[in-house]
Amino acid sequence: MNLLGFWNQSAALEPPQLPGVILGWRTGLKSDVLSRKSLEGQRITGVSPDVFAYHVALLQQTGPGFHMPTRDPATPIEMLLSAASRALATVAGVPGAARATPATGVEDARALEPGERGLSGALMRVNHVGEICAQALYEGQALTARDPALAEQFRRAAGEEADHLAWTRERIGELGARPSLLNPLWYAGAFALGALAGRLGDRASLGFMAETERQVQAHLDRHLERLPEADRRSRAIVRRMKEEEAGHAEAALRLGAAELPRPVRGAMRAAARLMTGSAHYI
Repeated sequence: MNLLGFWNQSAALEPPQLPGVILGWRTGLKSDVLSRKSLEGQRITGVSPDVFAYHVALLQQTGPGFHMPTRDPATPIEMLLSAASRALATVAGVPGAARATPATGVEDARALEPGERGLSGALMRVNHVGEICAQALYEGQALTARDPALAEQFRRAAGEEADHLAWTRERIGELGARPSLLNPLWYAGAFALGALAGRLGDRASLGFMAETERQVQAHLDRHLERLPEADRRSRAIVRRMKEEEAGHAEAALRLGAAELPRPVRGAMRAAARLMTGSAHYI
């Protein structure tokens, strides 16, 4: 659970109001169970000592674990503000990975030559942009989904994509490269597309998700062909990403994704080529 949203909400409230605002902020859970150990052990920048002490005392009074009631459903304004907050965090590179990078314990076959490092850095930058777009797409689709359960499915997929985002950003740094300078533009465009897809209906939105993931798999296959053989760390990351993108596509199909018209699929491929071509250099 991400407690930062909880602290931001609760810091301005009187103590009796606080139990009603504790909820799974990023996961979208309607309630959550917190342990005294997890709260006491978490350092949160910008939280005043008195607010932190109050919550620790509250947990100590209620025992090793307690169940918090839910709050009322979020209003449209709250949903927009929450989406904007996650957008800023994504573009700024704030989200960390919930899982260890697939490159853990993997060593490159040898020291990469400067040209190899440059190629790997450019390809991983492109992959990082793809994950920026994935976050934005799923946020837009979740915001406009008609079925709350489907909105939660999009947010779960975004959570898994957040790991991909962190893995690729970490690898970019290892290779001495930098993220794309156009990330805010990519996010805004992908969010708009996701929101539009959601407005077209849930089956169309799922079809958009399935087709996106199919195209991403093909794109990652091409990167596996282009990455230097000696760059085992990047290749491990890309392979895992490809496997998980396939799972997202399968989930969308199981939920009733509609087949998108050929012109739409072609437009998506053209937009993807523009993005990957630009991100390779900028």
